[in-house]
Amino acid sequence: MRLLLRTQTLYIPSRNRTFSGVLNFVPSCNTTDVQSVEQLQAFVSRARRLFVMTGAGLSTESGIPDYRSEKVGLYARTSRRPMEHIEFIRSAKSRQRYWARNFVGWPQFSSHQPNTAHTVLQQWEQRGKLHWLVTQNVDALHSKAGQKRLTELHGSTHRVICLGCGDISAREDLQRRFEALNPDWTAHAGAVAPDGDVFLEDDQVLHFRVPSCEHCRGVLKPDVTFFGDTVSKTKVQFVHEKLVDSDAVLVVGSSLQVYSGYRFLLAANDRKIPVAIINIGSTRADHLAQIKVSGRCGEVLSLIQPL
Repeated sequence: MRLLLRTQTLYIPSRNRTFSGVLNFVPSCNTTDVQSVEQLQAFVSRARRLFVMTGAGLSTESGIPDYRSEKVGLYARTSRRPMEHIEFIRSAKSRQRYWARNFVGWPQFSSHQPNTAHTVLQQWEQRGKLHWLVTQNVDALHSKAGQKRLTELHGSTHRVICLGCGDISAREDLQRRFEALNPDWTAHAGAVAPDGDVFLEDDQVLHFRVPSCEHCRGVLKPDVTFFGDTVSKTKVQFVHEKLVDSDAVLVVGSSLQVYSGYRFLLAANDRKIPVAIINIGSTRADHLAQIKVSGRCGEVLSLIQPL
């Protein structure tokens, strides 16, 4: 098997370090305002049960691109759009294309490591400041950082689910099955996408073989919420319960354009729970926030002490 991956970023940052080039997918921003950081420090200090929601802006600092960032997001760089749920369910050809692209991109995508922001939030949990963390990301970087009080709202690409029997398996195990089924398959890939796959031409995936569930021969799908799908009612209710138990909400690295995350900011507003936001660029919930800090997530969080 021969795979040639041509992409902009091949850096694998170690925890708590920043290498030149890792921030390729972080949009430019001005120097963070000192006064807003002081306000954020006071906000975090007052909180006793802090509810944190994170988004793709956190993972860009680990070298993973996002969809919406100005000039550097996937939508700004290409005309490509992510896989839709209904397309994956209905079309075997679409599933073949998705899994071929994902197979090529997986070694690099799965090697990304937590950055400073992930580490700081995990430390806040250890010190009792962070009550619960909800991430919209599917890259498992919070889990890698050791976060325990965690809900992966949109699932994780590191897990695979069978649409037939519901069996959950590790994505790494599926990678080995792909390799066994496609020993002579070759591909020349382009840039990596936010969900871990790469750009391949359609004719490159024609002969790629996709395994089925080992238990029931059903269709395998990454255990994530594709665009057009909905988060389960059970998970949404669980997150609402954690929000109700909290006394402050901090959004880190999310524009909150997707309603599945934005709904919790609306709920916080209804309950008069104060909100602060760290993000480069505007968000859907700016009008709901008492404090807005513009800056890179890791740089801002590292300045805040969980008193």
